[in-house]
Amino acid sequence: MLKNLRNPLCRPTHPGAILREDILPALGISQSALAAYLGVSRLTVSEILLEKRAISAEMALRISKTLGGSPESWLQMQAALDLWEVVQKFKQNPKRLPKSIPALASA
Repeated sequence: MLKNLRNPLCRPTHPGAILREDILPALGISQSALAAYLGVSRLTVSEILLEKRAISAEMALRISKTLGGSPESWLQMQAALDLWEVVQKFKQNPKRLPKSIPALASA
């Protein structure tokens, strides 16, 4: 299995941060304008930009069609963040980790 080349100690970037810090300023458009282009509410866009809402498969497709990039790339960014957050949670409380099946653990 290939090792992740990312630094596991660093939190992955939320896709909303990419939109907020890189894409919207470069395009010179507002949250309201982006919401209109995406066909969603301004609140939805605001929550994504503030990193309070995850990127769903539907939103990844909307962003991809509106701004470019593949839907998979937007979802991969979100999945990397989601997985990192879960790993951090289990590191804080390892007893919550599920138990391995003994026959599989030795394989």
